Amino acid sequence: MMTTRSRGIALAGGTAAISGVAVYVNGFGVAAYGDATAYTTAKNAMAALVIGLAFVAARGMAGARSVALTRPARPGHWWGLASVAILGGAVPFVLFFEGLASTASTQAAFLHKTLVIWVALLAVVVLRERLTWWHLGAIGLLVLAQWGLAGEVSLIADPGLALIAAATLMWAVEVAISKRLLRDVTPWTVSVTRMGGGTLALLAWCAGTGRAGAVLPATAAQLGWVLLTGVLLAGYVLTWHQALARAQAVDVTAVLVLGALVTAALAGALDGVPLAAKAPWLVLLAAGGAMIWLAPRSRTAGGPARGAAGALPAGTPRGRRGT
Repeated sequence: MMTTRSRGIALAGGTAAISGVAVYVNGFGVAAYGDATAYTTAKNAMAALVIGLAFVAARGMAGARSVALTRPARPGHWWGLASVAILGGAVPFVLFFEGLASTASTQAAFLHKTLVIWVALLAVVVLRERLTWWHLGAIGLLVLAQWGLAGEVSLIADPGLALIAAATLMWAVEVAISKRLLRDVTPWTVSVTRMGGGTLALLAWCAGTGRAGAVLPATAAQLGWVLLTGVLLAGYVLTWHQALARAQAVDVTAVLVLGALVTAALAGALDGVPLAAKAPWLVLLAAGGAMIWLAPRSRTAGGPARGAAGALPAGTPRGRRGT
């Protein structure tokens, strides 16, 4: 029988697979729109709609106990959910895609994959999660593999990289906040808030900057990319919060890096990108993911202990503790 943590790791694997596909197709979506912020807003709005429909459908099939929204019980919950919407579903998306438009995609991908480092630091300091040599070794392999896949990584900052770095740090903070919230609220609550509240903030930003008219798809191609990427983003968010509710933040974030395997496979199969030179780095990436899976078998691996991981089955909020 799978443990709660094992289910979380498996769900994070699903999130990584979705992420790998999304990274590949998002470039086409941005190109079809021409305006990164308008595209991001349209895509996120579609994701919010899909999550809302998924909630209604899941609630009808599974019942109110397993699929439910939690009403915030204290000011800390409201502030936490607001932070998830702004720091997770709004501002970093704009920063990331605007930065991606002005810097090399390989540089951007490597910088974004350092998310696992910042989450690990926050997990230890804020969440009191336990890191072992298994975790440190896995993180080292994952970062080294991403560095190898990126090729030449410049240490010279430019405006685009600065935007992507800011987005990455915001997402790291969001992970920590979400993990704390998941002690008291359901994963569905965090998912709906992230994309619903984030979309409202993005729409307000577009209206304030005169881009509201550009958000609506103007061509069939734009609509198609918004539908595809919106569904992918909805799947990403839903599986991510379910995984985060069951396993340590550092574990699921490390597994998320494995999405690069899917992206590389798609690039090789559909674009004819040669993978021979990348094979050693891809193997190293897979090895890092395997180490995360093996970590709980160590006595001090920081498995699903209640105090360290804060893991719980979906729809079963923890007792009333602060966020």
